[in-house]
Amino acid sequence: MRSNPLASNPSRADRVLRLVPQPEAERRDLAWQRLRAEAQTVVDGSPELATLVLRTIVNAHSLEDAVARRVAGRLAGADLAQDVLYDAFSRAMDDDSTIVTAIHADLAAAIDRDPATDRLVEPVLFFKGFHAIQTHRFAHWMLTKGRRDFALYLQSRSSEIFQTDINPAVPMGHGIFLDHATGLVVGETAVIGNNVSILQGVTLGGTGKESGDRHPKVRNGVLIGAGAKILGNIEIGHCARVAAGSVVLQAVPPNTTVAGVPAKAVGTAGCAEPARSMDQILSREAAESFVYVI
Repeated sequence: MRSNPLASNPSRADRVLRLVPQPEAERRDLAWQRLRAEAQTVVDGSPELATLVLRTIVNAHSLEDAVARRVAGRLAGADLAQDVLYDAFSRAMDDDSTIVTAIHADLAAAIDRDPATDRLVEPVLFFKGFHAIQTHRFAHWMLTKGRRDFALYLQSRSSEIFQTDINPAVPMGHGIFLDHATGLVVGETAVIGNNVSILQGVTLGGTGKESGDRHPKVRNGVLIGAGAKILGNIEIGHCARVAAGSVVLQAVPPNTTVAGVPAKAVGTAGCAEPARSMDQILSREAAESFVYVI
């Protein structure tokens, strides 16, 4: 494998590849080189993982191909073999280049927003939130191609393996970060914009048995804290912040922090990009106004 200075001397600036002012093709090549170099360090330090690294990264022809191989491997079981899933995912990427663009943006988001890692290889091999997002992207593509049953199978399998339940009809932007991901539920008519961060235990749900457009619309740059429940066909505005444990029943204006049960506005979002800052700590004034109504 070719050596890569980013892998041997990572810095915070190195970690966010999408911020490097280079053409898209060059950024992707740099990320692919870095992933291969990091894969070698995995094998050197944990030779027991050599087969996994070989199948996932060494045998791949690109970063997105490595992701497809790993996701297919995690979803494979008695019902569908890994090769069948991998072939289906490869067709999806060949047909829709936006899936490839989104994979790279999601990976950059994980490195940018998760202080627990500074290696690309970790989300690619191990992070179920990253894998759940890509499973959804493939399921959504299947649904748009009229393959509803395959899409529902992927939703069901993702729920079983990754503990996330995202309806395949949900359009999802790029640069999505699911931190931990366990317990995420997203209903059929929800929308998730670009550069959104969502923590564990979040529900984007309906309010009952109504049909039609009935789920939240989460706009670009939003941060949704752990355990928050957002219910109904309401909009969470651009770069808003939803505090952990909140129950949101009304629309949230852009650049606003809401908290409480039921949630109410408690201040501004606190920064220009809450989804990237990942700051879940309320100001003193906001914390004092945080109310639970039982």
